[in-house]
Amino acid sequence: MQGNRISKVVIVGGGTAGWMSASLLVKLLGNTVDITLVESDDIGTVGVGEATIPPIQIFNNVLGLNEDDFMRQTQATFKLGIQFENWGRIGDKYMHAFGAIGRPLGLVPFHHHWLRAKAAGQVPDLWDFSFNYKVAKSDRFDRLPRIPNSPLEGTVHAFHFDAGLYARYLRAGSQQAGVKRIEGRIIHTSLNAESGFIEAVRLEDGKEVAGDLFIDCSGFRALLIGDALGVGYEDWTHWLPCDRAVAVPAENGARTRPYTQSIAHSAGWQWRIPLQHRAGNGHVFSSAHMSEDEATSVLMGNLEGAPLAEPRTLRFRTGRRARSWYRNCVAIGLSSGFMEPLESTSIHLIQTGIVRLAQMFPAAGSDACTIAEYNAQLAFEYERIRDFIILHYKATERSDTAFWRQCRDMEVPESLKHRMALFEATGRIFRDNNELFAEVAWLQVMLGQGIVPRDYQPLADVLPLPQLMEYLANLKQIIDANVPKLPSHKDFIARHCAGVRQ
Repeated sequence: MQGNRISKVVIVGGGTAGWMSASLLVKLLGNTVDITLVESDDIGTVGVGEATIPPIQIFNNVLGLNEDDFMRQTQATFKLGIQFENWGRIGDKYMHAFGAIGRPLGLVPFHHHWLRAKAAGQVPDLWDFSFNYKVAKSDRFDRLPRIPNSPLEGTVHAFHFDAGLYARYLRAGSQQAGVKRIEGRIIHTSLNAESGFIEAVRLEDGKEVAGDLFIDCSGFRALLIGDALGVGYEDWTHWLPCDRAVAVPAENGARTRPYTQSIAHSAGWQWRIPLQHRAGNGHVFSSAHMSEDEATSVLMGNLEGAPLAEPRTLRFRTGRRARSWYRNCVAIGLSSGFMEPLESTSIHLIQTGIVRLAQMFPAAGSDACTIAEYNAQLAFEYERIRDFIILHYKATERSDTAFWRQCRDMEVPESLKHRMALFEATGRIFRDNNELFAEVAWLQVMLGQGIVPRDYQPLADVLPLPQLMEYLANLKQIIDANVPKLPSHKDFIARHCAGVRQ
């Protein structure tokens, strides 16, 4: 295929990764290439990636999806952040809320002014200055870009949705736009004897599907990037020891929270994700510290509604492929790597992988420089997300179980060690090269789990303390006055985007 213009793309695997890939490529490339997706209805998908982060709105907007229709079709609810419970210490609660906290003064980030006021003993909780947090905790929601009559940012949202319904929704639009779907199980991958490039995949019925560029969305199986091409896997379980998850759908509880819950247990953590028609629940745990039966018992004992199916266990290994793009194959989603869903990054990593591929889509052949750049960008993103997730485990005071003692005492990557030390000494946080999580995200997790800076930026001392206290009081008053004006989360959904009966 080298030297020839790419005219045929073959996507192996459906699910969220496959249909997100097909949707974006057909939207951006139109009829300039032929896109075929091969999937088997007999092969299940992981299907636990139901919580997202705000960049999913960009992806949906590029596809031209109407937000209310998308929510109706996927039984979605709104998400304003993630609440963490029992992570720093048993009984602790804090939220990684989306959006801004406070408002900077000049060149000084807001949290340094807050740290100064805190040192003077005259300040409320940091999250009192987060509109998203206050709205989330009152179970309210509205699409509000700005707080009226103020310079403050309004709500910043993502979604909880049924990943299976999202894939079905995207599949319908993709096929209507020209993507060809072939039902079948792949039994063989044909490689070119000289170049080692993939030429075709063969199905159980003998049919061969040839292509110029192959996208591996086959999940943990990694049929192309792993089995056929032998690309290795970088294992991160020495930093992220959880390697199992028990998942079960359940009836919703009394509340429809506009946030995800992450509840730490003795050897891992539990997620609660509210959808319109049910709740997603799971228990991520370390099999070296807890049996599957114990993990299942913990999960089933902490549901808010009756279970709707039997619990099922997923096995995984945190890490990433040594290369996500190799020869004429690009791995998207779980075939490229796995990050436990603690910060809802699974669907985002599908999004960023396929967006980068679209941006670097080769006109002809496979340019080595483009492939190297793609792999470098993906590796950087994975590693920075990895560090952010490790932070949740490392920054703990828990010593009640062997699991938490191991996490507290483990050595962490130098990149994370430096960031934690810098914040603890000076309160400073710097975003590295447009990494996914901004300063405000790192701030909330570090403070929420007990890393308290010994100092703050000296520029924060310029404003006289009485003026600073007046400024903080005004910010808090604006937020507190506007939160009660928003409708309840449940009422907003009922009026604008109530789910379609399946």
